[in-house]
Amino acid sequence: MSKWPVLLLAAGSLAGCSVVPSGGERGTEPSPRQVTSTQPRISNAPGVGQCLSELGGARAGFVPLPDEYFGDGCSNIGTVQLSSLQSDQAQIALSNIGPVTCTVAETLAGWARYGVDRAARQLLGSPIRSIETFGSYSCRNVAGSGRLSAHATADAIDVAAFVLEDGRRISVEQGWNGGTDAERRFLRLVHESACKRFGTVLGPNYNAAHYNHFHVEKVIDGSAFCR
Repeated sequence: MSKWPVLLLAAGSLAGCSVVPSGGERGTEPSPRQVTSTQPRISNAPGVGQCLSELGGARAGFVPLPDEYFGDGCSNIGTVQLSSLQSDQAQIALSNIGPVTCTVAETLAGWARYGVDRAARQLLGSPIRSIETFGSYSCRNVAGSGRLSAHATADAIDVAAFVLEDGRRISVEQGWNGGTDAERRFLRLVHESACKRFGTVLGPNYNAAHYNHFHVEKVIDGSAFCR
């Protein structure tokens, strides 16, 4: 039996997300694909095998994806399709997420369990049921520049909202400056914890393009940017 479940794969829609305000997109996302083989095709990229093992150890629900090159520097190398993450007590569902590199998926798994779910239980009195995203892979440049976005290599995710087990939905758009005091503190705490794990984290305080989501992307050469 395969180590990873067979899932339906669907690239997520993606909100404008950039470290430079304004601008357009380049290219389109690949059409949805379906895995029919019971044996996942694992990338030969360095470190991917170890990462998949660690992601499995974190009890995430996922399937490895084949490497793909889309031209113009856009690619999915060493990516997985996530379906769920594990908290201390239960699984956390994910919505609207497309291919994402294993290293980013592993970072997301740690953040969801230790940074998000525990903060929700502490500040809001309920665990996390699901995390809503605006997607991951999108073949485009950083807005207003000629430089490829981290989304173009599936190295970034846009996180839009958190749904609690008791049914409450805490969105970045509504809760960052609105909502209850506890909800505002929760969003700032999870943003802060994301900054300790990811290389770049952008939120509503960065610019108007990020008023409704947290952009999180992989660590590059040990550098970090949090805003």
